[in-house]
Amino acid sequence: MKAALFDLDGTLIDSERRSLAMWAMLLDRHGVGHDEVVLRGFMGRRGRDVLAERAHLFPGRRIDDLISEVMSFNDHPGLPAVAPVPGAADLVRRVSAYGSSIAVVTSASLDWAEARLAETGIRDLVLTVVSAQDVVVGKPDPEGFLLAARRLSVDPAHCVAFEDSIAGIAAAKAAGMRCVGIATTHAGTELTAADLVVADLTGVQWPPPTDQ
Repeated sequence: MKAALFDLDGTLIDSERRSLAMWAMLLDRHGVGHDEVVLRGFMGRRGRDVLAERAHLFPGRRIDDLISEVMSFNDHPGLPAVAPVPGAADLVRRVSAYGSSIAVVTSASLDWAEARLAETGIRDLVLTVVSAQDVVVGKPDPEGFLLAARRLSVDPAHCVAFEDSIAGIAAAKAAGMRCVGIATTHAGTELTAADLVVADLTGVQWPPPTDQ
């Protein structure tokens, strides 16, 4: 494999509980009822895309304003902490040492991605970051993964994507890539569309068994 394309939230960093708490705060503030199913609809997708589908729940509100509002909750003291997914930094370093190119394809903002990658000490190993601002349509559309492959000058067939969400796995497979599913935010039984499913990134081989 010539390239590894990593999702960020839920794949390299454990931040999904924090993200879902922030979406819950937004829904609560606007009097929108929600349960686990509603909140899980945000997993792995651009918030902008999910809000566009649910615009009727926020009459008179602009999506840009809602995005700004949810981001304003980021410093709330009661939110779950962000931590690296076990094995993530080690795997990125091994992929780089092997000589394969590395990209991050995230539904989050570029500022968030840059800060989190710097915190985990792997930013210098990532050749390109495709963020929410870089695509017209987010996951499960393959646009982000295809853009990352073009930036790396690597055929999608020679890329392996690492994803924790159903939408992300669908995007990677639609891009023509092999995919490793990480069961950090979904049960492994929900990630069967991936070529390989692992609990986290501890001890994951590179190239992975999907290349054998």
